Amino acid sequence: MVRFQRQPPGTAVTRASLLVGGGLAALAAWSIVAGDRVPAAALAGVSGVLLLIGTHRANHGAGGPVDRMLGELLDRAWDGAVLAPIAWVLRTDEPTIAAAALVALCASSLSSYVRARGAALHYSVEESHVTRGLRYALVTAGLAIDALAVALWAAAAVSLLAVLVRTSQVAKEERA
Repeated sequence: MVRFQRQPPGTAVTRASLLVGGGLAALAAWSIVAGDRVPAAALAGVSGVLLLIGTHRANHGAGGPVDRMLGELLDRAWDGAVLAPIAWVLRTDEPTIAAAALVALCASSLSSYVRARGAALHYSVEESHVTRGLRYALVTAGLAIDALAVALWAAAAVSLLAVLVRTSQVAKEERA
C-alpha cells in the first residue's frame, strides 16, 4: 500500500523555485552553445538565484527530504549545464578558458562528493550556500562582462578551497 505523507508548508513554492531554476539553467546552456553570452548570463544568474532560494527554503523547514535532494541534484545540473557548454564552445578558440571551465566543473563535483560522503559517514560536514552562490555569481559575471578566464579560474579556486576545507573537516572527525 502506498502512503502519502503530508508535506511541510511551503513545499510547492520551494519545489517550483528549484524546478524553474533547473529549467533556466538548461536554457542558459542552449544560449551558451548558440553563442549568446549576455542572455546566457541572465538565464544562468536568475537560475542560480532561484536554486539558492529553493535550496535555502528546503534546508530551513519549507521543504522535505525530496526538496533537499533536488537542490543538490540541480546544483550539479547547473554546473553541467553552464560550465560544460562553456568548455565545449571554447575548446578550440580559447583552450585555457575551456580548461578553466573543466577544472571548475570537476572541483565543484569533487567538493559535493566529499560533502555527501562525509554526511553519509555521519560526519558534520558543512554545506555553504555562500560557496555555491559565489560560484554562480563568478560564472554569471564572467559571461556577462566577457571575463570568463578570470571568473572561471576564480570559481575553480573557490571550489578547490571548499574541497580542502571539507576534506579537513572529515579528517578531523575521523581522528576524534
